[in-house]
Amino acid sequence: MKITRIETITVSAGWKNWLLLKVFTDAGIHGVGEGTLNGFIKTTEAAVHELEHLALGRDPRRVNQMSKHLMDSVSLDGGHIHRTAVAAIEVACWDILGKSLGVPIHQLLGGKVRDSVAAYANGWYRTERTPGHFVAAAEAVVAKGFNALKLDPFGTAQGFIEDDELQLAYDILAGLRQRFGPKLRILIDVHARFTEAESLRAARKLAPLDLYWWEEPTTREREQPANAVGLQCPIRVATGEMYDTIGQFYTLATGGGVNIFQPEPMSLGGITNTLAVANLALAHGSWIAPHQSGGPVATAVCLQLAACVPNFLIQEHFDAFNESWVRDLVDWHPVLDAGTGHLSLPDAPGLGLDINFDVARAHPYDPQAYLNIYQDGWEKRLGQQPDRNTP
Repeated sequence: MKITRIETITVSAGWKNWLLLKVFTDAGIHGVGEGTLNGFIKTTEAAVHELEHLALGRDPRRVNQMSKHLMDSVSLDGGHIHRTAVAAIEVACWDILGKSLGVPIHQLLGGKVRDSVAAYANGWYRTERTPGHFVAAAEAVVAKGFNALKLDPFGTAQGFIEDDELQLAYDILAGLRQRFGPKLRILIDVHARFTEAESLRAARKLAPLDLYWWEEPTTREREQPANAVGLQCPIRVATGEMYDTIGQFYTLATGGGVNIFQPEPMSLGGITNTLAVANLALAHGSWIAPHQSGGPVATAVCLQLAACVPNFLIQEHFDAFNESWVRDLVDWHPVLDAGTGHLSLPDAPGLGLDINFDVARAHPYDPQAYLNIYQDGWEKRLGQQPDRNTP
């Protein structure tokens, strides 16, 4: 079996864009993948096609050899974008391998250790930054069956946060806790916005509200500051979504203080490298909770891992809050169990779904669709950048 061509398509999903692809073979089997990176969709698409000639004519079932070839054949490391492009192709190769053998990817990786996985909602708030608006938005989340949700209540704060702004964040979270009680798990995304000292100050202010975790607590420049916060923080720390190498997780593990690793399969180069992080975390006595803010193909990747990784904690889930037409973009979606707050896992061969490119073409790339957490009103998730023609 040989790869004959790679077809990509960029899709606007409202406030964000996705990069989807299909890898075709001479055996009539194709695989699907995703290479979504906020703000760099067209760039990553170009990277896929710059690497395409390295994949053509090769056997996609030799997945690890393929991904190594795509990385090593370019003498300079292209970093995050390079690995995201490789991940899109690598996942499609895993999909082809599973389809060729008639089994889901998780069966190739050792089989299921669970039949469903805990999920938390994200992308659920597109509203004003007030306690009342956030509580109202959360009503719909809980009504869907989620018992965990994540939010960033800090406005546009960067480095430090004024006392009144921190109090507003407290009031938003207190409103959620008062309305939904102790059974709702509230996860905080700090988005790497604070210094170490300020992150700890904010965490100590908010800790009495019984928060589930404190994500990306400080700078992304190095791993050590996250360890420094983790060793002192009154809330458990989670981080790693921006790491694009396994070695960064090794450095995180050696520093101590963090026991929830958040690998992003697309950023790391795909499924094989994410499994390596999961095993590193297992040896460290830690758990993984993969980051996933892309499209439904990336969701399926995470759920394949959720099926077979023993130390898998919880899965981020945007899909329930996507535009309604996304239901037609792929032919499988996980089901949320309203009683447990768990997602179902894919069981069809390969990745477990296929992409309808006709639906994708009806929702073309939007250059204004990306998230900027330092733009006023970003909580509304309008995906609009300032008009460059406006003086």
